[in-house]
Amino acid sequence: QVQLVESGGGLVQAGDSLRLSCAASGRTFSRYTMGWFCQAPGKEREFVAAVTWNGVISHYAEFVKGRFTISRDNAKNMVYLQMNSLKPEDTAVYYCAGGPSGLPIATTEGGYEYWGQGTQVTVSS
Repeated sequence: QVQLVESGGGLVQAGDSLRLSCAASGRTFSRYTMGWFCQAPGKEREFVAAVTWNGVISHYAEFVKGRFTISRDNAKNMVYLQMNSLKPEDTAVYYCAGGPSGLPIATTEGGYEYWGQGTQVTVSS
């Protein structure tokens, strides 16, 4: 069992940066692929980025490539999403998710078992 709690969201201006954090509880955290999803108002939740259990392989949605970086610290049971060059269209609730390890990295909600409550990111123009 893994419980996830996100933090770090907020209101920023276009071009700014934010770092989201996800604190995980559970001794099996290091076994899971960890990902970030986002859900904008009126839209379905969509994949943002994910990283394998050992942090070696990551995968990004096209709309964040080159701007966002996912990382993890298994010693601290933490996952991070560094968000640079933010755009108004990045405004969404961002969710941390954990799922079984394996390749290819899952990019759909069904590939993840555990979810946090989400943190709001709002980017003003």
